[in-house]
Parts: sequence; C-alpha cells; structure tokens
Amino acid sequence: MKRLSILGLVLLVLSFSPLPAAAQPYDLANGNAAVEVVIPAVAPVIFRDVSNSGGDATLVLRVTTLVTNSWFDATAPYHPSAVGVYSRLGRRPASEALTNENINIALLYSSYRVLNSLLPARAAEWRQMLIGAGLDPDDASADLSTPAGIGNTAGFAVAEGRINDGMNQVGDADGRTFNLQPYSDYTGYRPVNTPEKLRRAGRWQPDIQRVGVGLYKSQQFVTPQYRYVEPYAYSDARAFRVPRPRDSNPERRRAYRRQANAVLDASANLDDIQKLKAEVFDNKIESLGFSAVFAALSQGLSLLDFIHLDFLTNMAAFDAGIVIWQEKARHDAVRPFSAIQRLYRDRPVTAWGGVGRGTVDDLPASEWKAYLEEADHPEYPSASACFCAAHAESARRYLGSDQLGFEVARPAGSSRVEPGITPAADTVLRWDTWTEFASDCGESRIWAGVHFPAAVEASTAICDDFGEMAHDYLQSLIDGSAPERRPSRATRGDHH
Repeated sequence: MKRLSILGLVLLVLSFSPLPAAAQPYDLANGNAAVEVVIPAVAPVIFRDVSNSGGDATLVLRVTTLVTNSWFDATAPYHPSAVGVYSRLGRRPASEALTNENINIALLYSSYRVLNSLLPARAAEWRQMLIGAGLDPDDASADLSTPAGIGNTAGFAVAEGRINDGMNQVGDADGRTFNLQPYSDYTGYRPVNTPEKLRRAGRWQPDIQRVGVGLYKSQQFVTPQYRYVEPYAYSDARAFRVPRPRDSNPERRRAYRRQANAVLDASANLDDIQKLKAEVFDNKIESLGFSAVFAALSQGLSLLDFIHLDFLTNMAAFDAGIVIWQEKARHDAVRPFSAIQRLYRDRPVTAWGGVGRGTVDDLPASEWKAYLEEADHPEYPSASACFCAAHAESARRYLGSDQLGFEVARPAGSSRVEPGITPAADTVLRWDTWTEFASDCGESRIWAGVHFPAAVEASTAICDDFGEMAHDYLQSLIDGSAPERRPSRATRGDHH
C-alpha cells in the first residue's frame, strides 16, 4: 500500500472512513495502523452508538482512552524501557522494532480485544478491521514471543483492568448486582428542579430538548458516577476542589444578573468564526482527538512516540473529567438558559435569535436558546474548558513546545447548527499554539451560551494540573519505574 502524506492521513481520519481497498495488502511494516486502520474504524461507531455529536465526553473519552491505553501496553515490549499500565509483558529484541510491523500487529490485536469489551454489538466491524489489515481475528494466541500474543494479552488486561473502575460499564455497579443498565447511575443523584419548573434558581434544571419532529427528551445527568471512577495519574479526586459558583446564587441579585447578561452579550455578538469554533470544540473527536493526531503527524513522530502522545492526551482529559464531574455534582449549578428565562421571562433581550435569524433586538427572553444545546449535566465548572486545558498542557509537555498550527477547514454553509447558512464563505480555523487552542475552547462555551464565564475560569485555574500529572505518570511508564497496577475499582466503597 502506498504511504499517505501527512495531509492525506489527516484527511483520512477526518473522513471517518476506513482505508480504501488496495491491490496490495496493508503495509504493516511502514504504516501507522492506529491512524490508518483503528481510528477510521472506531470514529464512525462512536458517532453512531455513543454520541452523535461527539460531545458526550465521559463516554467518548472512555472509548478513546481505553483504546489508546491498549496501544501503549501492547507496544511497551518493543520499547527499550517502557512498561504497561495493566500488564508487564517483558522486553522484545530491538531487532523486532526496526520496522513498524510488529508494533502495528500488537496494537491492532489489543484494539480488537478492548473494542469487543467496550462495544460488543459492533463485533462484526471489529473483525473486519483486522481482516482489512490482513490479520486473523480468530488468532487468540497468548504467546508473548509473537506480536499477536502480546496484543491479545495486553488488550484483555486493559479491558479487565477497567471493567469495574466505577463507570458501571456492564451495568452491575462495580461487581454488585443491581439490575442496572450499562453506564447507568448508581449514585442516587436527583435534580432539585424539574424541566418544567425552576424551584431553586441556583441549581441545575434539566432542559427539554427536541430529538425529532414532535419528539422531545428531558435531560438526565449523564454518568454522574464518573466522579467515582479510578483515575490514572493521581489517587483521590477529593484532593481537588474549585470554589463555589457564588454568582449563581440568586440571592446575589446583581452578580446573578451580571453573569446572565455576559452570556446574552456574547450571544448578541456571535460571528461565524465563533460559531464554528464552538461547534469544533463541542465535538471532542475533532477537537481533542484530531489536534493530537495532527501534532504527531506534523512533527514526524515515530509510531511509538505517536502512541505515547495519543495515550497521554486522552489520559489527561479522562483524569480531568473525574474531578470535574465530582465538582459538577457537588455544586449542581444552574445553566444560563434557566437563569436568563427566570430573570427576564417574556421581556425582550438582544441576542442570537435562532437558526438563520442572526441577532434579534427584541427577542422574548423565554424564547432565547443557546447556540449549542446544553450538555446533560450541571453547569459549573466547565468540562470542555477543563478537557482542553489538560489536553493542551499534556501535549505541550510531551512535545516540548507550545507550537501547534492546527487547522480545520469549513466550507460555506457547513455548520451543524446553521446548515446552508454558516459560514457565509469558505473558512479555515487555525490555532498556532496550544495556548490559543485551550483559550478558544474555554471561550467557545460562553459564545455558545452554555456556560457562564466563572465556569470557564474555574476550569482554567485547575485543569493544567491534570495534564502535568498525566505527563509525569506517562514518563514513569516509559522509563519503567511505574509500579505495577491492579485492576481498577471505584474510588469509594460506600456510595451504594
């Protein structure tokens, strides 16, 4: 198979399409199967089965982090000193890593085992992923002298290591039978407000969102148990706190109104660039995932270095989210749509008026909508701002530079929210540095109307730390000093 250029690889990933059929077998010796085979197979399944917008971060990150963890563990034996997170599989001779062949085979088999654990309904597609790369999905070897055996063993170990980590992946609440559905809540969280009535104006109100013509859903806090998931790079989420969102207290009337007005001002001044950036950062595959792929490919990283960077950035965001979910549950703070409608009811406000309407000067506040639909969880602190900060800091530390140069092209009319309207002309979004990337990510949540500024500020103040800790843990894995890890468990034993 002909090697693809950096641009070709990025376009391939962005297309969410498997490699086209080729006259020659997949080039395991020279290719990057993580980018050329696994990501194009997994991304469309995430959009179909996990999150059609790519915005349900806790579930998206679970898939991407466990898959990249399996890559790291399966390829550690081909590195001079690295050890796996959930397996210690010895060291292979340096001659076996002179090309990418053994590394690619190992990461493909590890991906296969983890994906069958995470998304078993797509087993036929995972089989085809291996077959398309010229491998036998029925090869269950555990022979650690072969790349297939290493990949199978590492993949099974990651799947087993994470299955009871507190996320309730199989619906039995950390190994205890509660007749729950996979990934359902076992913490007993209940909102104090109903979608129909805001009884307590400082607390989260689930929204009612349209899912089709005449079809609506009431929000539920998505995976509140995420706050009990075992992190990779630190011990206890309770060691981290953000200050309470004082301005979301309706008794602080001026502050409550001031932060609502800040969101309305951002809404009234929305331009095409802000709208497009808000959409990009809402899609965690495109923003977090592809920025890391781009950075690795543009800097010419080796396959092993690419795997290390991709696992690192996913782990950083995964660990950051655990604390953010803890704090979201603890503060249970009101979203802008609830506060704005409570403050102004049917009185006119100036704001974005909806699809294709631009800024409207006399919009009834009761009709105001955020540019993006609110995610299914309390407002404070901002998850997206935190994910981006942790992601950017981990990448910056690994690469040794703040330089990025990541671009996303958007043809005229390609907006997800305003198709056929936004942008008015072909547009290229660009982030020259990781600092710009993380800053725009946080600001985009205000532009989009889904967060108050304080939620972004709280995440900005704390979330670089998770990138730093993830980087330090990765380095201990790479140099072989990381202690051996037992299968993960929920971090609290008394929450049932």
